[in-house]
Amino acid sequence: MAPTRLFLHYLAQLKKLLTMAEQFDPGVGSRRLHPTMFPLLQQARTAIGFTLRSTCPLAGREIVSFGTDHDSFASVHAQLDATAAYLAAIPDADFVTPVPPVATTAGFAGLALESDEYFLMYAVPNFFFHYSMVYAIARQAGVAVGKANFDGFHHYPSGFSFESA
Repeated sequence: MAPTRLFLHYLAQLKKLLTMAEQFDPGVGSRRLHPTMFPLLQQARTAIGFTLRSTCPLAGREIVSFGTDHDSFASVHAQLDATAAYLAAIPDADFVTPVPPVATTAGFAGLALESDEYFLMYAVPNFFFHYSMVYAIARQAGVAVGKANFDGFHHYPSGFSFESA
């Protein structure tokens, strides 16, 4: 499976989460789980960026970015849409050839990882960390999101609660 398939699925879920959060309260975009952590919109921008940081090197491409410095739901939606369009246009065949070790940074640490290790142990976990923070901040703020909104696969009947299960 090409890396783009994973990210396109979860970018679609992220778009839904962001739409729900914005409709609930546009102020949710500046909420944080902790004062030292990124707010919801920056978490989303970082997750979106990791999809490109993950796939571009594996497809033999320079890493591109469609992000801006604007922290608004509109700018994050634009970044998400442009990123999804870019990822969708990468042919699966571009991921077949071996690639040299991927050089990147993790905070202030420089890394050079083999492609499988880079993707599975660094890039994907970092994407899901930031994606999960978007979900957690929205949930903490009172947005009615659940596991089905997170992964797009689960389904629960209306009014279901694990507290009453």
